[in-house]
Amino acid sequence: MQHLPFIAVEGPIGVGKTSLSKKIAAHFELHLLKEIVEENPFLGKFYDDIEEWSFQTEMFFLCNRFKQLEDIQKQYLTQGKPVVSDYHISKNMIFAKRTLKESQFKKYEQIYHILTNDMPKPNIMIYLDASLDTLLQRISLRGRDVEKNIQSSYLHQLKLDYQDFMKEFEMNHPEIPVIRIDGDQIDFIKHQDDLNKILHIIEQQIKKGELTQ
Repeated sequence: MQHLPFIAVEGPIGVGKTSLSKKIAAHFELHLLKEIVEENPFLGKFYDDIEEWSFQTEMFFLCNRFKQLEDIQKQYLTQGKPVVSDYHISKNMIFAKRTLKESQFKKYEQIYHILTNDMPKPNIMIYLDASLDTLLQRISLRGRDVEKNIQSSYLHQLKLDYQDFMKEFEMNHPEIPVIRIDGDQIDFIKHQDDLNKILHIIEQQIKKGELTQ
């Protein structure tokens, strides 16, 4: 494990990754790394026509996330400054596998592994999940223009893909603890007690990591 917390928060669109990451950053005084979403010039077109715009969309996300992680490594982690991120770069493969044609995916996969081979890995992963109804409701409430054409069928499949991804992540990275949170049962926005429970679990994992150094 690293000598300081690098926490990643993951889960499907609309589950509350950024909201939770902000609260974790404030409580533990960590630098907050936020995913670039609305700045992607292809995203709106992607939700209108996934097949036509998937490669451009995924390449934009990959290059920007790589640059973000590269900067985080240089400016924070190697300087002894802990970080919480509202995404994990391996999420790129979830979306790419689902949206890219086979020929495109093979090219994309090669680029992905070249870029991420020596990127820093989190030492705590938080996985947020929720029902499809909850995800759709939260997406509607936040009202992002680029997300207005997301179809429920796409979101449902994405939710299933995330579940498979997390199972694979735990098998491939047994050294990284995964904290699973059910967004239907726990509302860390409305209920302080729910947030406190999450923060306590994170604190215990941080202490455990310090003991194993």
